[in-house]
Amino acid sequence: MIIRKHLARGVLKLTRWKRVGTVPPSGILVGAPHTSNWDWVAMLMLLWADGVSPRVLIKQDLFKGPVGVLLRATGGIAIDRDNAYTVVADLAAQAEADDHFVIVLAAEGTRSKSEFWKSGFHRLARQTGLPVSFGFLDGPSRTIGMGPTLEMTDDVRADMDKVRAFYADKRGLRPEGRTEPRLREER
Repeated sequence: MIIRKHLARGVLKLTRWKRVGTVPPSGILVGAPHTSNWDWVAMLMLLWADGVSPRVLIKQDLFKGPVGVLLRATGGIAIDRDNAYTVVADLAAQAEADDHFVIVLAAEGTRSKSEFWKSGFHRLARQTGLPVSFGFLDGPSRTIGMGPTLEMTDDVRADMDKVRAFYADKRGLRPEGRTEPRLREER
């Protein structure tokens, strides 16, 4: 754990990324904007730099061959997108059993521009009572960090208004791929 922490801090310093905020020791972490495969590496470095070993939801298609071994070794959990609803119940059970449970989700669900974010983070927070912390990566300013930690409520629109306010100036590595924070459930 100490080696990971120092390695991550060294990598962030060497690559000239400014780190802001502190990663909470448990809960749900939403990483956004998700516009590049490098987002996973950057967020992992941020978490490791604060001594946190996360679990990260990643589409199962990426778990083939040596990449799958690397993903599993760094906390990757393969997700079958066609059966994503069963994942929330499984994660809720894991969260109940572990006081240091940190799950990282890319709520956009894709690196391409889309109309909506995936709502799993909101459902998981409501089912478990875990707070949601919002991590970000902003390429133009070379800043990576943590924003607010919020409790999700039954008022999805009000929750997402807070999320939109936070991410308003966060652009990701490839700003053209950024998806505005919005859930289908807000309609």
